[in-house]
Formats: sequence, structure tokens, C-alpha cells
Amino acid sequence: MEGQRIERLVHNRADLRFPFPDRFAERLSGARITHLGRKAKFLTLALSTDEVLVMHLGMTGRFTVADDKLGAFHHETGTDPRHDHVVFQLESGARVTYNDPRRFGFMELWPAQQFQAYPRLMAMGPEPLSNGFSEAYLNTVLRGRKTPIKSALLDQSVIAGLGNIYVCEALWRAGVSPRRSAATVPGQRAARLVPAINDVIAEAIAAGGSSISDFASASGELGYFQHTFAVYDREGDSCRNCTKPIQRIVQSGRSSFFCSACQR
Repeated sequence: MEGQRIERLVHNRADLRFPFPDRFAERLSGARITHLGRKAKFLTLALSTDEVLVMHLGMTGRFTVADDKLGAFHHETGTDPRHDHVVFQLESGARVTYNDPRRFGFMELWPAQQFQAYPRLMAMGPEPLSNGFSEAYLNTVLRGRKTPIKSALLDQSVIAGLGNIYVCEALWRAGVSPRRSAATVPGQRAARLVPAINDVIAEAIAAGGSSISDFASASGELGYFQHTFAVYDREGDSCRNCTKPIQRIVQSGRSSFFCSACQR
């Protein structure tokens, strides 16, 4: 998409999680995409019209790319055309389609010169693999927090982009219980947790992500990181470090999987 002009944009309904911006198709049709970026779980398209298109996939959103010059997909996309909500027709002939059965995703337009003030990103913490995320940072941001460490790590103002699966896996690798108060983590536990988070994210990226229910890449290929889960979705199975069964509890409405013997 980067460098391409959007010849035509079509949206097949008035809203996703939120209504589409006013004159959405009109404002994007004819615009050139000058840069494609990402911040945490948000995708950004900088446009020649001095606006930025901000997109979020929600729970079930997916982009697929079709190009007659490239032929058919190597893998099944797994998408139902009834849920094709937005179609970008590019000048190259490629079509980029946003499909979202549950419609938890959204698209918003924001002035490029004011993008630093975009409210959904202003309070974001550093990303795991960025220079801003370190043991020193974690020690500082967790100091005095009485919330469980699992909830703190899912807080996007603490770390941007971490999801439930990877927090569970990182806590197990670091030997930290999800029930532990965040205020008690600074020090040796934070020293173990930072590299554990970075390793989990790097390995998941290399494996193409985790296909738990319906995730697939833009080419239709499934992720494979779920085959290496140590704790997530393994309630009752033996811990890979010991013989204790993996436990599951609910924290802030999310399932936490852990080993009570290995994680303290």
C-alpha cells in the first residue's frame, strides 16, 4: 500500500465499532499513501491529503490482499465475503479488503499535523521491543501499583501492544505469579520479566503469530506460536518445568494461566 494511490474506496456499511468518518470514501478516494506505520495494535496510513487513517482490527478484523497479477492465494483466507466491510482499490490493481465478522475494529481520520494529540495513542506506554522499554522503566512504572502484575502488564499505558496470551507466557518464563502485586515486581523480578517479554514477542513474530480461533496473515497462512505455549489455554495440563497442573483464574475479565509451583 505504501506509495500507492487509492483509486477508489468502498465501505459497505455505515459503521464498525464506531461510525465511519464523514465523507469517508470521498476523503480517501484519490489520496496517495505516503507512509504505512504501526503503534501497538493500531495501523496508520499517512495520506497525501494531510490526514492520517488510523485502523484497529479489534477481535476479528483482518486485511486480505488480492492482486490479479499475483494469482490465487497460497492458503485459504478463511473470510466470509458477507463481512467484507471496506475495500481499498489501489492504482496498481491490487485490492486490500477489510473483513470483520464481529465489527469490533474501527477506522478514524485525524489531521496529520495534530497526530501527536490523537487521544487513543497519547497515553500509550513504550512498546516491548523499543528502546524505551527496559528494566529501569519497569521498575519506575510499577512502583506503588497495588494492582496484580497481570493486569498492570495488560494496561496499554504501561506497555503498548501486549495482549493476554503473551503476558501469560512471559510471566511463566519469568517465574512471576499473575496474582502478585505489581508493586513487588521491581528489582530481580523485573530483571527477569523484561527479557521474558521481549523473547516471547520476538518468538511469536518469527512464528507468524498465534492462531487460536480465526487469526491468519494477509496471505491466509496461520500462525504457529500456539504450538509452543507453556501455559496459555493449557489448564489442567502438566507444567513444562514440573509436574504440577496449569491453573486458570479470571482477572479483570481475562483468563490467566499459570503454574503455582513455578510462579511466585
